[in-house]
Amino acid sequence: MKKILFTFFIIYGFGLNAQRTDYDWKKMDPKQRKEVINNLSPEERKELLKKFRNNMIMDNLNIDPGDKAEFTQLYNEYLESQKQIKSQFDPSFNPETLSDDEAKAKLQQSFEIGQKLLDNRKKYADKMQQVIPCQKVLKLFQSEGMMRDKMNERKPHNHNNTSGSKQNP
Repeated sequence: MKKILFTFFIIYGFGLNAQRTDYDWKKMDPKQRKEVINNLSPEERKELLKKFRNNMIMDNLNIDPGDKAEFTQLYNEYLESQKQIKSQFDPSFNPETLSDDEAKAKLQQSFEIGQKLLDNRKKYADKMQQVIPCQKVLKLFQSEGMMRDKMNERKPHNHNNTSGSKQNP
């Protein structure tokens, strides 16, 4: 009897764990979604966000099922590459406290990082065109811009704090 109970608890535990990561997000109200997301670890949140982003991109671009795996890998590679390039620029500075030479150097660095980002985007656009049509690559970049704009709309704007404002290349 103890073995049966023990086995039951193990199976029940696996069931809870599996249920934890396989939510029906469409049937949840926003409050439930927020609660579930807040209970996830940072790594789980990051994975969930990546999964949502990829699903949204796949749906938006209407990627053929046979190309989804290859495109997803390429798209994630592209995003990681862009992230690495952006990390080369330290946005935590106050331009008003920089000397003229420091400001010129920072400005030049921002141009160089911007050019690297553009070059990387071109490189991956060429790679993506081997998997999906050019029109869908264009639509992808267009939807990225719309997602970025929406994310920026949701960020709180603190106009009083100029030293903590982020500068992007």
